[in-house]
Amino acid sequence: MTHLIRACLAALLLTTAAGASLAQAQYPNKPIRFIVPFPPGGGTDIVARAITNRLSENLGVQIIVDNRGGAGGTLGIAAAATAAPDGYTLMIGQTSNLAIGPALYEKLPYDTFRDFTPISMVYEAPLAVTVSSRSTIKSVKELIAVSKSKQGGLNFASPGNGTVAHLTGELIKKTTGMSFVHIPYKGAAQAIPDLIAGRADFYISSLESAKPHMQSGTIRALAVTSVKRAPDAPEIETIAEAGYKGFEAVTWWGILAPAKTPAPIINRLAAEIGKVLDHPEVTKRLPGPKADTSPAFFAEKLKIDHKKWAQAVKESGAKVN
Repeated sequence: MTHLIRACLAALLLTTAAGASLAQAQYPNKPIRFIVPFPPGGGTDIVARAITNRLSENLGVQIIVDNRGGAGGTLGIAAAATAAPDGYTLMIGQTSNLAIGPALYEKLPYDTFRDFTPISMVYEAPLAVTVSSRSTIKSVKELIAVSKSKQGGLNFASPGNGTVAHLTGELIKKTTGMSFVHIPYKGAAQAIPDLIAGRADFYISSLESAKPHMQSGTIRALAVTSVKRAPDAPEIETIAEAGYKGFEAVTWWGILAPAKTPAPIINRLAAEIGKVLDHPEVTKRLPGPKADTSPAFFAEKLKIDHKKWAQAVKESGAKVN
């Protein structure tokens, strides 16, 4: 009887393993949910849709974008962290919620390194310091001077507490001595209308989310936060050029899956994302050097940037409010 039970258990394990291997070999065979932890219209959403449209075609299944904004992106990421590790829930994260958040918040509903498996980096870009086109401020030097002269400082809008835009603002304050009151929003889609209307004096976000409004003439970019000018916006000066040599703060985006997602699925997705980033329409939408799409590179990038931004949080004294 004991031998019979053991034989049955062994057969069951073999059947289960064979079933899992078959499921992975056939992946994907149903729609994939793709969580974007910010509302539609912001930089993260723009990058996500540039990728998912082509990725859906390559994989041959529908990819359903699920925008879950709030709390600087932490709500959407928490939802992804608890999803089944089967390759049918993916998430796009970025510097704010994966590298900065763990250093800025005392408690988070997820752990970047415990709860996720990195798949691929997809894009890196500078941030833009912007004002309404109605503003009399024409340069970042003027912005700094006005902030110092105005009692109480200027109103600084960001896409949310703990975002890379928020922390970049804090770094600019520390570097330049400017004065402002931080006003966090739930994403670019909520912040930009207030900037345009003059309810916020200036706004920092990814260059991606600012571009459509710059092109329509409703907002004006004063500076970008990379050391060199952005290749797709060479007319905008850098903060370093404005007299603050060496200043740099860039943001990146990457795609992850819940922890314990099988390696064959992770590698398949990374390979397909690499193909997507080579497509002419995507390179036009996401200009600049192609990101390294290996899972190992992204995993190492997360570790390095977490350490870097943790130090920045400490030195700047940035706080969530």
